[in-house]
Parts: sequence; C-alpha cells; structure tokens
Amino acid sequence: MKTMTTRSALTGKDFISTADWTKEELGVALDVAGELKAAFKAGRPHRLLPDRTLFMIFLDLSTRTRNAFEAGMTQLGGHAHFIDANTSQIAHGESPRDMGIILSSYGHGIAIRHDKVPGEGNAYMREVAKHAEVPVINLQCDEDHPTQQMADLMTIEEVFGTRNLTGMRICVSWAYAPSYAKPMSVPQGLALLLPRFGADLVIARPPEYRLMPHVMERAHRLAAEGGGRITEIDDMDEGFRGAQVVYPKSWGAEHLFGNEREALALNAQYKSWICDSRRMRIAAEDAVYMHCLPADRGSEVTDEVIDGPQSVVFQEAENRLHTAKALLALTMGGFGARADGERPRSTLRRRARPTRRRR
Repeated sequence: MKTMTTRSALTGKDFISTADWTKEELGVALDVAGELKAAFKAGRPHRLLPDRTLFMIFLDLSTRTRNAFEAGMTQLGGHAHFIDANTSQIAHGESPRDMGIILSSYGHGIAIRHDKVPGEGNAYMREVAKHAEVPVINLQCDEDHPTQQMADLMTIEEVFGTRNLTGMRICVSWAYAPSYAKPMSVPQGLALLLPRFGADLVIARPPEYRLMPHVMERAHRLAAEGGGRITEIDDMDEGFRGAQVVYPKSWGAEHLFGNEREALALNAQYKSWICDSRRMRIAAEDAVYMHCLPADRGSEVTDEVIDGPQSVVFQEAENRLHTAKALLALTMGGFGARADGERPRSTLRRRARPTRRRR
C-alpha cells in the first residue's frame, strides 16, 4: 500500500537536487507553494517559521534567488543571513565540514550558491550537508538549480492547468550570449525534473555544448521512470518546432571553462542562435517563452519576444518567492516535527561530538 507523504515528514530533508526527492514529495512542495502564493496575494499572515534562522552562503552573484529566500524567510517569520564567501573565512579556505557544523549550531537551515566551476559546487554542498545538523538547500550549483526548476514547473502548471506534462513538447535550447562562463545547471536541472512529470524534453545545442554526462545519465533514468523522454539535437529551429514551452538559455562549453578567449570565440560562431519572433512562430500556437533571468537581450532573445504576450518570465520570476517559501517551510519544520519521532535525516549523518569538560 502506497504511503502518502505528510508535510511534516519533509522536516530536516536536504534539497540539493530535485532528483533527491520523490515525485510525491515534489508535488507536496508545489501544493504548498500554491497555498503560500494565495496567502501572500490575499495579505494573510503565514508565519510558519517564527524565530528561525537561515544562513545563505553565496560564492556567486544573485538577484532573484537571494531576494526570494531573504524575503521569504521574513514573510515566514524568520530571518536570513547573507554570507558573501569573499568576505568570510571561506575565502581563506575554511572547510565545508566546519561550515556545516558551525552554522547548523547557530540556526535552522543552510542554503548555498556555488555554481561557477564544474565539478566543485555540488560536491561542496553535499560535504556541508554531511556534517550539518540542519537541512541544506541548493541555491544553484554546477549540476543543478533546483529552486529555479521548481518555479519553472509551478509556472508551467499555472499556464497550462496541469502538472501532468505527458505529451507536452518542451524545448530547452542553447542560445548565444557574449559571455562564456554561464553554468550548465539550468538546462541540466530542467532535464532532471520535467521528464519525471511526463514531458517530451528536447535539448537543442551546438555540438560543443554538451551537458555533463553523469548528470544526463541520471536524467535519462528518471525520465524513463516518469514516462517522459529526453532528446538532444543540434538544430534550434527543429527544437522549437511544435514546442509548447521554449526555454532558450546560454551555457558554457564544459571543456573551455577557464579558457575565456577560446570560449568566446566558440560562442561567436553561433550568434544566430537567438529566440526571435520567427522562431516563436515555429513553436506551437499556444507556446510560451521562459527564461530563468537575467536574459541577454539582443543575444539570447529579442525584446519583442521577452516583452511580448507569449513571455511568462515575470510570472516565473515571481514564483521563485513562493516555491522558496514552500521549501523553507517544509524542510525547516514549518509543519511540525516528523510523525515518526525521528530526528531530521541530516542530523543522523555524524556522531554527536562529546562535550569537553572544563578543568
């Protein structure tokens, strides 16, 4: 007999990838996000995390993510501390183990953005989580941007009226941008999430811009389990053809991270990869344009498209707040302790440290 996931059961659970949560758990988070959005719109207080503290560690810049989580904690009755890694001891080499132990002794949650270098961010977060006694939330790493992807799925559900994406063609396409080091985490995160809900996901990209093989292997496995499909092609027009959702987004060539000159030269070969009105006409009649923002206007997308009637980017950006609050409330105990009486899963990862007696 299938056991239903209760909200309190998610207390203490890390959110480092959507792939770490079941579809049912993700559905619970989306349900809560919808309820919190309605409460926010109606002006109803929803202080689910009074006196709780979230520590947010940023090793990269942020607009929507930082403000969504900072405002979200305030609206939930708690407080979020912003930690710039460059002005903390992280810049001097303080270990993720020590950060996990220390910050979890000061508060109730840790959130981290570490997305610049392939092979580093996800491993860093999981090392923090291994030693923390509170839940760890991924604010974007090199492999995944799960809080963004939850807002994306929420937006698709609002636009099309369903969370069941079976038969829906969604095109995630590489697009030109005059910078080289954009993370691969957004297209990879979409591949990890949307096919689990049945989507027919098409990734259009030039041959040099492959995504991380180990991430895509996991995405294909999850897609098969969820009834969706992932196809990769090297033609942007073909990717757009008949798609109900188009998500054109630049990302870096993994083999050229750290080599700016060659990376920019490679990017420049594909300046024609732009989302414009011609390509939107190739998509389905009811197609919507999505982007995690900020978009490179005039490079990734034309103003006509991003400011046009098919664009849902600002609805998508707003949903960052509501999905953030849902994840915070669920993982940080906003719906009570686990019914089984167990401590949150993250507290079981290491032995308790003995208290040293003073002489």
